[in-house]
Amino acid sequence: MAHELIKLPYAVDALEPHIDARTMEIHHDKHHAAYVTKLNAALDGQPALQGKALGELLADLASVPEAIRTAVRNNGGGVWNHNLFWETMGPKSGEPSAELNAAIEKAFGSLDDFRKKFTDAALNRFGSGWAWLDVHPDGSLCVCSSPNQDSPIMQGVSECVGVPILTLDVWEHAYYLNYQNRRPDYVAAWWNVVNWDRVSALYADAQKNA
Repeated sequence: MAHELIKLPYAVDALEPHIDARTMEIHHDKHHAAYVTKLNAALDGQPALQGKALGELLADLASVPEAIRTAVRNNGGGVWNHNLFWETMGPKSGEPSAELNAAIEKAFGSLDDFRKKFTDAALNRFGSGWAWLDVHPDGSLCVCSSPNQDSPIMQGVSECVGVPILTLDVWEHAYYLNYQNRRPDYVAAWWNVVNWDRVSALYADAQKNA
């Protein structure tokens, strides 16, 4: 089956003033949609691959024919990463669950220390890419970043393999209309729209499978 562009879980203006409606429209309707189209084109004529869930496909890129592997890595990664990005934002930020907060304190010292580490990962990612909070196979937390459309689910690719539960897009198209070259301002504003309820639920799910 062809992969589809997911709908945003909120209105395009729901994250204002932190992320403006026009950026959301272009980002979702143009950039994300283009990744979906190109992923489906790459998988055309590959019924065995078309039947796999996207996460499963990206976790085993070595099984993808070399002729289309780069296209699947880049465009499939673009689809999967954006799906999580939209999912873990919302107009009401909230707080991490008690369980997630305890894990954050164990891994990073405090919620503020985690925010600093995550922010550093986002700001120090050269060029385009993503910052991640993910759960290692042993259940511990890790912060890392990845270039382009790579992610921690890609075995043999990421420096921090695990189950991502929070991500931040630091490609310029994610913020340039409103923040221009001020990535630090964008990252600082983004913390106001983290959907901690959803992140906490993803953490709980990852723990069940750890």
